[in-house]
Amino acid sequence: MGRLTPGLDVWRGRLRQAMPTIAAQGILLRRSRFSDTSLITNWLTRQQGKVKTIAKGALRPKSPFAGKLDLFFQCELMWAQSRRADLHVLREVKVLEAFAQIRATYLQTLAASYFAELIDEATEPEHPVPDLYDLLFRALNYLNRQLPDARGVLFFERELCKCLGVEAESDEAAGRRLYDALGRLPKSRAELLHQL
Repeated sequence: MGRLTPGLDVWRGRLRQAMPTIAAQGILLRRSRFSDTSLITNWLTRQQGKVKTIAKGALRPKSPFAGKLDLFFQCELMWAQSRRADLHVLREVKVLEAFAQIRATYLQTLAASYFAELIDEATEPEHPVPDLYDLLFRALNYLNRQLPDARGVLFFERELCKCLGVEAESDEAAGRRLYDALGRLPKSRAELLHQL
């Protein structure tokens, strides 16, 4: 059986409504293997907040996702919104900015990982956070142009405090305030500050 009316399908003899498709710009925060061929990807989007998708077949050699799902990539993405769960089906991805220079040194990659982990920790699923998206985008641009320094990392933490409505008296106090607000800080913070 085929399509009856827009948005309705007949599947296994039952009428069902098609999953709505959503398009947004996003930055890839995290990815993990789901199966031999699929990945779970966590995105930070401006419009939808933190979104978790499954990229079916992403690890197959001829996948349309090949080379497009690397950490910190800023992408135009489209996913089918699940009605029952917070795991949505990724349909299309177009890389807008790869931030290739971030991978030039371990220190740049470590700082980008820390920023992404901190944003991931500070956000709730599917809650719009345009200010946090902009903060992460600016931080990745900074790391794409130069090596991080302690001042830049502490500045990021203080800006994150402002976005979260947490008052930090100084850049140095921001880490403590984030710890108080979030209950923990990513383990990568200690190594990053030690390397700087």
